[in-house]
Amino acid sequence: MTARLRFILGRLVQAVPIVLGIIILNFLLLHLAPGDVATVLAGEAGGAPPEYVAQLRHDFGLDQPLWIQLLLYIKNILSLDLGYSFRQSMPVLQLILERLGPTLLLMGTTLLISVGFGVLLGLIAAMRVRRWADTMISILAIIAYATPLFWIGLMLIVLFSIKLDWLPTTGMETVAAFYEGWDRVLDIAWHLVLPALTLSLFYMALYTRLMRAAMLEQAGMEYVTTARAKGLTERRITFRHILRNAFLPVLTIVGVQIGSLLGGSVIVEAVFAWPGLGQLAFQSLFARDFNLLLVIFFLSAGLVVIVNLVVDVIYTLLDPRIEAR
Repeated sequence: MTARLRFILGRLVQAVPIVLGIIILNFLLLHLAPGDVATVLAGEAGGAPPEYVAQLRHDFGLDQPLWIQLLLYIKNILSLDLGYSFRQSMPVLQLILERLGPTLLLMGTTLLISVGFGVLLGLIAAMRVRRWADTMISILAIIAYATPLFWIGLMLIVLFSIKLDWLPTTGMETVAAFYEGWDRVLDIAWHLVLPALTLSLFYMALYTRLMRAAMLEQAGMEYVTTARAKGLTERRITFRHILRNAFLPVLTIVGVQIGSLLGGSVIVEAVFAWPGLGQLAFQSLFARDFNLLLVIFFLSAGLVVIVNLVVDVIYTLLDPRIEAR
């Protein structure tokens, strides 16, 4: 067994108690909130006698002690039984699979745009430090970082959809057009522009500032002075040595920000009616659909663990000083 494989297996073993703790914490926090799906269904029916509400709680298993509900939930997760959404009248797994693709598409596109342009703009700002390019990039990054996501989304809709009529306002595709093949791919990509741009601006600003600071810090290190003494060109020093080491802090923040990226997608999906997990979680919260919410939280925790594992592996590839142990 290679060192890197042992490293990956060790990280997976360490992740088991973390995910288990998150499952228990999410379960307890949700059940501390007032109300449940039985009261919501009774309220939507215009009221119901206590006997009917009690029968609903019995049917949903909500009349059992909390610790028994927790043990049953953990048992179902371990047996890959994600349960049933009584609010949506569908298996939870089916609901998740229908919404997982759009969310992963939005998050993946956002990561590519924010990391790619963030690193590029941070590099330009560091190479033009205290010049007009650095000043403009820094100002725009601060503005994008401080502006609320929902406001950015609404302003982009007003500009590009209402005023210029260039891009669609909501949805993932033009359903009535019945596109197929590459026409459908292009239609989805066209609808993806505004949501991905809205969600990318905040993280792009963060990565830009971080990359600029890391580049300037690495430029003052002793290995850079040694490289100059050996006669290496500034271009080779910047792109072969400084950039590689400066990217490590950005990579670390990418792993940390995955959870908040999913949280930000809730706002963006609500603004643009993007049919993803964020919008589904938002609807489930008000419907007190705890079975569905718990699975969404579980998938979010699993996604964060997997991405951080990938980040750790990439770390060992980028920095030879870090051994895979």
